[in-house]
Amino acid sequence: MKKSSLEKMGLQKRRNKGMLDHRRTRENNKIKFLINVNVQGSTGPLRFLVNEREKVCRVIGCALKHYAGEERLPVLGSDASNFLLYCVNSESDALNPLEPIGSFGGRNFVLCKKKLFSPTTEPQSKQKSSKSNGRLKKLLNKIFSIKIFSH
Repeated sequence: MKKSSLEKMGLQKRRNKGMLDHRRTRENNKIKFLINVNVQGSTGPLRFLVNEREKVCRVIGCALKHYAGEERLPVLGSDASNFLLYCVNSESDALNPLEPIGSFGGRNFVLCKKKLFSPTTEPQSKQKSSKSNGRLKKLLNKIFSIKIFSH
């Protein structure tokens, strides 16, 4: 039995519909939403779509790529481990980089650079400031002693 061309087209449409339904269900498992990321020290928020199952560390990386792509200032770099992401709606600590972004329920975030303090950096900076203060004192003493003796 030969099938007519109309029957073939109907069969083909049913197959395509089944494929599209499969694609839809597969895509529905990936829920994306728009987030706003305010970068500390920058003028405006970054807006982009993320998958709700995306890890926070990858979202930070995406934010840094968007930031660099828009050529914003100040230049931040591309190492996501140097940054922390905070949810604006909650007053908690920084988000865990290994948790999915959708688990926090927020859509507005703040990206901040980590403050890295090494024990050797602080004493050197204090030493420099005390040296410069000492130089300034010597200079002022010299200036004032000359003026006093000149009277």
